[in-house]
Amino acid sequence: MDKNLNASNAGQVKLGSFTVNRIGLGTNRITDTENARAVLRRAAELGINFIDTADIYQRGQSEETIGRVFPSGTKTVIVASKGGMSWEDHGAINDPSYLRKAIDASLRRLGRSQIDLYQLHRTDPNIPIEETAGVLKEMQDQGKVKHIGLSEVGVETIERARTVVEIVSVQNHYNLVVRKHEAVLEYCEAHGIVFIPFFPLGKGQIVEEAVGRIAQVHDASPVQISIAWLLKRSPAMLPIPGTLSIKHLESDVAAANIALSAEEFELLNSVVTFQPARI
Repeated sequence: MDKNLNASNAGQVKLGSFTVNRIGLGTNRITDTENARAVLRRAAELGINFIDTADIYQRGQSEETIGRVFPSGTKTVIVASKGGMSWEDHGAINDPSYLRKAIDASLRRLGRSQIDLYQLHRTDPNIPIEETAGVLKEMQDQGKVKHIGLSEVGVETIERARTVVEIVSVQNHYNLVVRKHEAVLEYCEAHGIVFIPFFPLGKGQIVEEAVGRIAQVHDASPVQISIAWLLKRSPAMLPIPGTLSIKHLESDVAAANIALSAEEFELLNSVVTFQPARI
């Protein structure tokens, strides 16, 4: 393997008791195919030691496939999953009995006795976050969950949850184009919480002119520049680009080798206008 093509080149971040390289892998499209399994195996070869999934991804197939590729006892890869969202309409379900069953089901699909990081996928406005955090702490105390995180939340919700249980990660929508969660990112950085941006590549919304010019300078793609920008934006950042292509996976990891200048970073900062989060 090319020594320059390794996720560890992005640096590392403390995720509770774990230390992970700062480029992970999102798996919302992973199903039980040979190609998907090959992508997962190649990710580990490239030094990606943080895999993010959720119980709703491909209706459980993502978790099942990850469980087959990285069986119980695999110490080199940290697996994070999420729950608390309806499989049907993607609405929040934070009912305590539902969450307990969801965690048990995720454990079965992953083939593990403990989930390294369990993140609440979406908060239910009808159930106080303190109550939901209490259920997650109960699961942690039982040893079913090692660490706890939140997703799609604002600063106030994080603070309230932290009165009940330690929160080690927050996963919000964030990329070069969508930066409405700046306050959450800054809060996470200040309190030692890992910030995991989902849709880190902006799903084709990249500002082509400015990004394209900088990409040419670095002999890189706009996607790679977007990942490099995220890595430079904050040491708390843990991007999780997802792909079903080994070629794209290797390209994403190679972005760790791109060193943006201060001028390039500021140019990228200036090309986007965004609205503050309303969460």
